Amino acid sequence: MTWEAYFEVARLIGGRYFVLAGIAFLLGYVLLRKKVAPKKIQQRYPSRSDYTREIGYSTITIAIFALVPFLLIRNPDVRPYTRFYTNIAEHGWIYFFAAFPVMLVLHDTYFYWTHRLMHHPKLFRWFHLVHHRSTNPSPWAAYSFHPLEAVVEAGIVPVFLFLMPIHGLHLFFFFLFMIAYNVYGHLGYELYPKWFSRHRIGKWINTSVNHNQHHQYFNGNYGLYFLFWDRIMGTIRKDYEERFERVKSK
Repeated sequence: MTWEAYFEVARLIGGRYFVLAGIAFLLGYVLLRKKVAPKKIQQRYPSRSDYTREIGYSTITIAIFALVPFLLIRNPDVRPYTRFYTNIAEHGWIYFFAAFPVMLVLHDTYFYWTHRLMHHPKLFRWFHLVHHRSTNPSPWAAYSFHPLEAVVEAGIVPVFLFLMPIHGLHLFFFFLFMIAYNVYGHLGYELYPKWFSRHRIGKWINTSVNHNQHHQYFNGNYGLYFLFWDRIMGTIRKDYEERFERVKSK
């Protein structure tokens, strides 16, 4: 293992964050701000200090996220004990593609329950308060975590690596999708159509309005990609569909 390898991983993770969050911010908060302002979920905009805080904590998160694959995959003493593989033919193309929905469900489940746990009064201040300082989040809030929360969030990587066969491309494309959906969740604008929240499929999928409510009110709406656990456990906010439609009616 070398520090060059660590910085290579950090550059990859950081590059995805700064490119995707940067494009979203540039379009929604700078270039098209006047045009799309009436459609913003919360009408006000975060302050410059909010953006600075979000980017600062996100940079720390990126450094922590990079440690996990560095220590588990790039470490020759640990890697043989994981289920990481390099030859797609070893498990075949059917498994390669089938693994992605499994990873989505696993990550969503992991996120929901760790997220709820971090909302426990005895843990919230130490783990999750930093993220909730963004009561009106911007795209930069996607990785704005306290270091302790960043460690928890990074825990999904060893879950993957020790639970199921994982190829490097699984990690690349999955976490590319993850940061893209995370940026959307903190976008401050809703991209899905007005009917989506009550549709037989859309009602199970998380939206920017849904997660924005979580930041604004601090309770309910704990999911990441889906709303399965929120609906099963009764933690979805009662006013979610109404708020979604109201936002899309602007």
